[in-house]
Amino acid sequence: MRRDPRRDLLAGLTVAVVALPLALGFGVSSGLGAAAGLATAVVAGALAAVFGGSNLQVSGPTGAMTVVLVPIVGAYGPTGVLTVGLMAGVLLVALAALGAGRYMRYVPAPVVEGFTLGIACVIGLQQIPNALGVPKPEGDRVLVVTWRAAEAFVRNPNWTAVGFAVAVAVVMLAGTRWRPSLPFSLLAVAAATAVAQLFSLEAATPIGALPAGLPAPSLAFLDPGSLSTLFAPAMAVAALAALESLLSASVADGMTVGHRHDPDRELFGQGLANIAAPLFGGVPATGAIARTAVNVRTGAGSRLAALTHAAVLAAIVFAAAPLVSRIPLAALAGVLLATAIRMVETGSLRAMAKATRSDALILVLTAVATLALDLVYAVIIGLAVAGVLALRAVAKQARFDQVPLDQGDHSAEEHALLAEHIVAYRIDGPLFFAAAHRFLLELTDVADVRVVILRMSRISTMDATGALLLKDAVEKLRRRGILVLASAIRPGQRQVLDSVGALELLRHEGREYATTPEAIRAARDHLHTAGLLPARPSPPPPTAGQEAAR
Repeated sequence: MRRDPRRDLLAGLTVAVVALPLALGFGVSSGLGAAAGLATAVVAGALAAVFGGSNLQVSGPTGAMTVVLVPIVGAYGPTGVLTVGLMAGVLLVALAALGAGRYMRYVPAPVVEGFTLGIACVIGLQQIPNALGVPKPEGDRVLVVTWRAAEAFVRNPNWTAVGFAVAVAVVMLAGTRWRPSLPFSLLAVAAATAVAQLFSLEAATPIGALPAGLPAPSLAFLDPGSLSTLFAPAMAVAALAALESLLSASVADGMTVGHRHDPDRELFGQGLANIAAPLFGGVPATGAIARTAVNVRTGAGSRLAALTHAAVLAAIVFAAAPLVSRIPLAALAGVLLATAIRMVETGSLRAMAKATRSDALILVLTAVATLALDLVYAVIIGLAVAGVLALRAVAKQARFDQVPLDQGDHSAEEHALLAEHIVAYRIDGPLFFAAAHRFLLELTDVADVRVVILRMSRISTMDATGALLLKDAVEKLRRRGILVLASAIRPGQRQVLDSVGALELLRHEGREYATTPEAIRAARDHLHTAGLLPARPSPPPPTAGQEAAR
């Protein structure tokens, strides 16, 4: 925090200006009022900045959380929302204690990139009503709201608002390229406010009156009898808060060099923030991607910026509300439009699109789902598709090779197995549900064979499905009169095979062997005993020289 406090203070001030209308708007949208949103931004923003796991994360009320809260308000009322927020905070602390944050590392990069692209589009589209100077239309879907806003603008154009939004966005984008160290977002907003006041531009709608002061902390809303009823909503809120906060922190890491967040500490900080916010009448909070992006883009390098953001909002609550209330909403829309544009890393997107078809598909699906649905469904869809494609790629690695095998694997005599109607299969790679059916089809399709040897030393992993299908294949071959032998079963495979009864089947009549040469000798002995191979002559007794050498 002492490294470059000037930049952090300016970044925090800029974020506070951007966060102010968002906090008020999300508070109103949630059903608890503007004061609740502002209280969340101040209290949760400060606590998450101090105790969270990211140096750059900015927390507060968010649009995704508002979508979850609206039905909770309708079902349980404002006090129910406060109780849900408190319970969600406790659950987040518990998740941090369990080390759940580390599992975010398993989110593939295309999902994060697609999520970031989708969020950038959502942020930009959310600013269209204010940028066009029209009242925000009714609706939950950003595409629907944007379309209705455009229709309202066509009926009654407000070019003043458009001019403010475009001018602020252009100044930010061009100014950052020219002098990245200057807070052009703050300068552009201040200039837009001055112009609107100087020329009395009524079309430039200001923020409006702000509440003055925070309520005293209180637990009066808590009803112990309702805790069991509210547990399910609290779980949903906690899951969303964890997901959005950790993804937001990951996005912040991707926008910088040298910054890496601690996921478990981030969950802990968000938990404390959500425990404290309801005491002041605040709604549940998460890491906010838009505000975090503004924080990073305006030069923040430490937690001082997020703390400054909370402190400035607190000062606005108590002292500067009349001044800030004059800022045109269109100017703030311009700030976020520029932020959305700068969130899109074209180099990363191009690299992901060129990497593999699977990566490109995951990126596009996640981005489209974020835009058309919401971020929770988007991440679930992205992870599901990534998981399916990963399983498909792993399943393709499974191979079932028939002799002749590697050079030096057996003697030249043993390479004549096919002529003796003995087939040795070496199973390479994973034998699990995604690949096992192909194995069953290949194995049971063998023809003109009397003995099948399964070489199992190179199986990398096996699940219950693989073991069951292996058992089915052995039973089908037995019904055809084909003897099945197994060699080199690894210790890790025994428990799975034994759990489904496959190990007992393979051990029947001594059909499991430590090495493949032993299994081959057993196969030949079986065929000789059955009279299916001519008897081999006994080797001559060793000479005296051979005995001495032995």
